[in-house]
Amino acid sequence: QVQLVESGGGLVQAGGSLRLSCAVSGSVFSVNAMGWYRQAPGKQRELVATLAKGSRTNYGDSVKGRFTIARDNAKNSVYLQMNSLKPEDTAVYSCNAEVEVLQGVALVTYNYWGQGTQVTVSS
Repeated sequence: QVQLVESGGGLVQAGGSLRLSCAVSGSVFSVNAMGWYRQAPGKQRELVATLAKGSRTNYGDSVKGRFTIARDNAKNSVYLQMNSLKPEDTAVYSCNAEVEVLQGVALVTYNYWGQGTQVTVSS
């Protein structure tokens, strides 16, 4: 059973920092792209940042220059360092990973989501 386990959310004042972590647990053949998305109340889910296995990154416009995504391939983990946080960053942040699983002699690709972690930035 493959799961994404997130940690690191919480309450912080504007201008502060938080670091989110997400680890892939379970038996996987490989982990391809990993990333973070967020959803604020009444809004659609939006991209925060993604990181391909080859280190190519992609950031949402609203977080560029403030957030940094990184991964540890040996630990199948991805991290999101969030600096200069703003009240508008308040949302549930969810980890996403594209995972290859060996099923018999075939490699099957799945997309998994974490349970989400709340980030609240007070003004």
